[in-house]
Amino acid sequence: MRIKKRFQVENNPPVVSAREKGMALVIVIMVLAFLQVTGLVLLTVTGTGPRVAGNIRVQQQAYNSAEAGFDIAWTTIEESFADGSWVRFDGHYLTEIVGIDDPQSDNYFRKLTDQELLDLIDPDGDGTANVGYLIYFREPYVQTGGTYDLRYTYVAFLIDDEAAGGTPDPSDALLVCIGISGTGSIVTTSRIEIELAIQLPGS
Repeated sequence: MRIKKRFQVENNPPVVSAREKGMALVIVIMVLAFLQVTGLVLLTVTGTGPRVAGNIRVQQQAYNSAEAGFDIAWTTIEESFADGSWVRFDGHYLTEIVGIDDPQSDNYFRKLTDQELLDLIDPDGDGTANVGYLIYFREPYVQTGGTYDLRYTYVAFLIDDEAAGGTPDPSDALLVCIGISGTGSIVTTSRIEIELAIQLPGS
């Protein structure tokens, strides 16, 4: 004969120590902190995408301005040679800024940013060049509604590439074009430098 033992069931929950409660709180805080950091990273990534795309677009507009400046300046130079008003490049170089064509000078054009070059050409910032021998300065080229859009302009000038030494050669020059996108103090720039050469009679 089997004897059945009865066990008394306790309705009281097991006792949880204070240490276990503290660990659960730490885990919850860590999970919340992780979710917060993940959320901030996602917000940053989604927020910077449009800004990066905007910066690339503005930089491309500045480069397009520089290319337009080159095309128009080159056409102007060709016409000047064709009609006889130019017979060589000397006399048309930008020389009024001391050291602009001297690699040893602090004012050498390749040592300067585009904005520094623009500030030397137009030191008072009134939109008018204070030096001569520029082909174009802040020339707009995009028309919208019959008027030129002043947000897109270019600057073009010639540099004597033998000015710092070597045999002077008036049949060649360096054409520098700076494309500008924007107005006022907030502008983006891009620069193109292309060497030009002409075939002189008898050479």
